[in-house]
Amino acid sequence: MGRFCPNSSFWHNLMKMPELERVHPHFRLNGQPYSLEELQEVGYSLVKEGEAYEREIGDFLIDWCTDHPDVGVQTSGSTGSPVVHRLSKESMIRSAEATARFFGLQPGHKALLCLPVKYIGGKMMLVRAMTLGLSLDYVMPSATPLENSGATYDFCAMVPLQFLSSLESLDSVRQLIIGGAPLGEQGIAAARTLSTQVFETFGMTETISHIALRRINPPEPFFHTLEGVTVSADERGCLLIHAPQLTGQPVHTNDLVRVVSETSFEWLGRYDRIINSGGVKLVPEQIERKLQGLIHTPFFIAGLPDEKLGQRLVLVVEARTDGEILLEQLRSSGALTTYEVPKQVLNAAAFSKTGSGKVDRLATLINMGLV
Repeated sequence: MGRFCPNSSFWHNLMKMPELERVHPHFRLNGQPYSLEELQEVGYSLVKEGEAYEREIGDFLIDWCTDHPDVGVQTSGSTGSPVVHRLSKESMIRSAEATARFFGLQPGHKALLCLPVKYIGGKMMLVRAMTLGLSLDYVMPSATPLENSGATYDFCAMVPLQFLSSLESLDSVRQLIIGGAPLGEQGIAAARTLSTQVFETFGMTETISHIALRRINPPEPFFHTLEGVTVSADERGCLLIHAPQLTGQPVHTNDLVRVVSETSFEWLGRYDRIINSGGVKLVPEQIERKLQGLIHTPFFIAGLPDEKLGQRLVLVVEARTDGEILLEQLRSSGALTTYEVPKQVLNAAAFSKTGSGKVDRLATLINMGLV
């Protein structure tokens, strides 16, 4: 730990960064050590001969091994059309260092890469391994990445689907971070039974993956920022992220939060999803959290145009169900306030997904002919 000093002169000229700063001598990829030059050859080999997920790894390794000071990273498209951001390698290394300090990662610790390297989560697993000296195994991204593994790991990153599909195998992972989408009550309840230390992450491509985490077992209500990151709220109640070592300028988000301190906050939902129904402002994510455990199929809350209310609250379910029976069950459950009870249940044959596998709410509604 402490290998990289933020005040060192090499931070100001990445093109002069020594090879060992970009590829730690303890770094291993699927058990094999590589120098910077050798790692570039591995990248070319994966691009030429690898499977689709390996070609993504190869492309990033080639980018990392060049003298260009930044790399292009595509957003997942969960909050809008996918775009490509240019992220500096310097900032990516700083992010890796912050994660290492939070989790106590040391050279030689073993990690698993099971996320697509097309997006920031997968890229940062490689950066952490290369610059911190981790021994990294990679597998094809799937719902069950630990299946038939037999190995044990100090650190791993997953999306909620992978976590929920791997519960019986997670005793082989010491520390796990989960990102890409909110975990939900089902996941939080499942985590309580695990010996694995499970953390939910908060972050985005612009912040170079996570800038805050909250422990799931035992459950904590608030996200706590990484070292060097502070937060505040704007006039809308949306999160402002201050991470000069990562982003330079503050990052403005559309995430509604309750700021507890400059280093902790509670995530409430998305400002751009607020539903104004008859003058009452409703946050879909807050209602969805209340419905976890009551509905046993994928669902989401949305607002549709309504002449009287402006927007009417609807429940969209990925299944064929009797809407009136379900609504009566929700009313009698006592989980929702009067205003939070949906006016209508809509059945979708299948939810549309983004490139990273997240539910695309708008596309789903469009495909249903509702917007």
